[in-house]
Amino acid sequence: MDWRFLKTSLCLVVLLLMVASGCQKDNSEDTANASPATEKKLRVVATISMITDILENIGRDRIDVTGIVGEGVDPHLYKPTAGDVERLKDAEIIFYNGLNLEAKIIGAALDKMAYKTKAVAVTDGTLRSHLRTSSEFPGGYDPHVWHDVSLWMKAVERVRDTLAQAAPNNAEYYRTNAKNYLAALKTLHDDLQNLAAQVPDQRRILVTTHDAFGYLGRAYGLEVRGLQGLNTETEAGVADVRELAAFIIEHRIPAMFVETSAPSQGIEAVQAAVRAKGFEIEIGGSLFADAMGTPGTPEGTYIGSMHHNMNTIVNALRVELAYRSE
Repeated sequence: MDWRFLKTSLCLVVLLLMVASGCQKDNSEDTANASPATEKKLRVVATISMITDILENIGRDRIDVTGIVGEGVDPHLYKPTAGDVERLKDAEIIFYNGLNLEAKIIGAALDKMAYKTKAVAVTDGTLRSHLRTSSEFPGGYDPHVWHDVSLWMKAVERVRDTLAQAAPNNAEYYRTNAKNYLAALKTLHDDLQNLAAQVPDQRRILVTTHDAFGYLGRAYGLEVRGLQGLNTETEAGVADVRELAAFIIEHRIPAMFVETSAPSQGIEAVQAAVRAKGFEIEIGGSLFADAMGTPGTPEGTYIGSMHHNMNTIVNALRVELAYRSE
């Protein structure tokens, strides 16, 4: 046997094995370190802006998110456009509030495509046992859950778990982002409690366009009165205006508030009725009831809009209702 030939052959075999192993290792490392930008992004659609904000904070650059109901738009009344329906059809997951808040969107689109698109109500799950009951809505619940930050944190958890299940490769990424966002919301909840505590007990009454702030009142110690009910489709009448005006005078409420997504005429009529009785009540500012502010501004985020609301309420309710001497 030619030992030199055998030795040379063995060296070649070893060399080939080393090269193959190195290539396999390089390919494995390339796959593990693949940029998220090269991965397919989940296509998700959110109905209201508060849910869009959750998705942007948790999914960030690993999802493609589209919001339907934008700034200054009332989700109670909103009817989806043809473009909205196409976006809903194209989505892999649709996130909506539920509790009949987006009744027209659900009736026109979600129900028709539920068989092929995953639709998730963020108010389902553990949050449901904490809901305020109401006879106004089918199903009997107040849908404006986001006004209690501690409850909205449960909605964040539901979004987190849904995304993690849909894209397991990004599950840890979603969980980390959700952990950071939940920590920020816990700080927000504490801040709102401290702000609300600055309002004197006898003036802790919040009067608004419609009864959207029941969760906020329950969470932060305010009595809430709306000219309209939970659903803005129900219009206020003359009797409602007079009744609210009498309540304001009786309790010496110094200010009431309009909403960015609802007409202000009703509240202005109440103000005129109070003035007719010789008292002066201010419109203390605009509150974000069913939508957030302009994108790109602090109020265009959930945290910023909630801070705006509580600061506006506290600053306006610190004074007393004034009697008009003229």
